[in-house]
Amino acid sequence: MLYSSCRHLLSSFPMAASKPHRLHQIVGASLLSSSKKPRTMATDSTMKQEFTKYADYLNELNDKRERVVKASRDVTINSKKVIFQVHRISKDNKEEVLAKAENDLAAVTDQYISRLVKELQGTDFWKLRRAYTFAVQEYVEAATLCRFCKTGTLLNLAEINASLLPLSDQSVEPLQINVLDYLLGLADLTGELMRLAIGRISDGEVEYAEKICQFVRDIYRELTLVVPRMDDNSEMKKKMETMLQSVVKIENACFSVHVRGSEYNPLLGSSDPDYSIFGIIMQFL
Repeated sequence: MLYSSCRHLLSSFPMAASKPHRLHQIVGASLLSSSKKPRTMATDSTMKQEFTKYADYLNELNDKRERVVKASRDVTINSKKVIFQVHRISKDNKEEVLAKAENDLAAVTDQYISRLVKELQGTDFWKLRRAYTFAVQEYVEAATLCRFCKTGTLLNLAEINASLLPLSDQSVEPLQINVLDYLLGLADLTGELMRLAIGRISDGEVEYAEKICQFVRDIYRELTLVVPRMDDNSEMKKKMETMLQSVVKIENACFSVHVRGSEYNPLLGSSDPDYSIFGIIMQFL
């Protein structure tokens, strides 16, 4: 009796152990069958549509970048022409030269900046910033140089952006020059003012050169307070070093004229071909 009951208990263990094993086989078979489920046509079509949409977006962005690069090249070239025109200024033709420079700058705005604005308005123009930043900096440099030569004041960022608003479609977000591009263009302005100051000294306009010197000093002093607080200031740091060199060159030129004024003043603005007396000034050109 005891033997038969023990045999019955022992025979029941394999059956109990086989149930989890069978359950595992059933679950594994169901998972395997589900993993081998073929894709439907609807899934393939949806993925193809998504990839097509992304491809079209990238192609459009690349085409826009090419157009922006071409427009930026035109802005850069013609802005440089405005700067060259300003450097033709002298005490005899100041109004005439500045009037032509302002007309040229207006043409740059209407013909070339307008193309740039139309390409970038209403889009994420920050994605294409590297394609147009140098053109904007050159334009800022030309515009601020014209303003200083005419009024002796600085053209600020709000005024530049306000002049761009009429070029934009009112129904979309307009292109606005950001602070970094404006400051980079302003840093380049100091180099042009240094050349202008040296030229004015050689033409006898020492007071005008001193005015330029004070203006460049003020810009440099203000930027030394701003640049350390900027997040992305690697470009500005390089230009700050160049700006300091421009300030020093203007100061040295003005200082040399004051110290040796008795030698310089009789020949300032003279057409005498002997320019040996201008050795100290010419070293700053």
